[in-house]
Amino acid sequence: MTDRFDVGAVLLDMDGTLVDSTAVVERVWTAWAHEHGLDPAAVLAVCHGRQGHETMAELLPDRPREVNVAENDALLKVETTDLDGVVAIPGAPEFLTALHDVRHALVTSADTGLATARMGAAGMALPKLSITAEKVTRSKPDPEGFLAAAAALHADPADCLVFEDSPAGIAAAHAAGMPAVAVGPHATDLPAERHIDDYLGVRVTALPDGRALILIPT
Repeated sequence: MTDRFDVGAVLLDMDGTLVDSTAVVERVWTAWAHEHGLDPAAVLAVCHGRQGHETMAELLPDRPREVNVAENDALLKVETTDLDGVVAIPGAPEFLTALHDVRHALVTSADTGLATARMGAAGMALPKLSITAEKVTRSKPDPEGFLAAAAALHADPADCLVFEDSPAGIAAAHAAGMPAVAVGPHATDLPAERHIDDYLGVRVTALPDGRALILIPT
């Protein structure tokens, strides 16, 4: 049995969705938590899928925004060079290749430098359209990034299919009016339209009109 999605565009998160960067994220944010006297588990529970300065604002609400932004810029530089353990989600490179003739975009809370580094470490190139952190004013769970990608692809938001792994990402997709597929064994509790552990078995057929038929085994 398979689920069929006939869509006009595919929008993809990066960390946890195409690239498994769990090891480096946990290293960097655990160190940050210790520096600020915070519980690493509490930090890791909220840092996924959103820009770092917004995570800091939630955890340290009394700090000025400019301090959070500056500290996040410093963390991004560390993350961009720390690629140990960064690998592709199984089947993700093949899935991305199959989208070559389909309208698609990366929509990530990473900046362009970090996205390029992690995708490269995982053996994948950035899609031609990448909505990265510096291209939006609001991070997920705000829908701005997904809506910007849909507009750039000339696609109706409701005709887009999002692949995401985090609560913030799924919330952003739904706020944009887009159905979502939750990716990864730890995303099964997210309120998505479909869940997959990885892309093995997922099939893409590019249709003549530029649309795509996505087949997901059940």
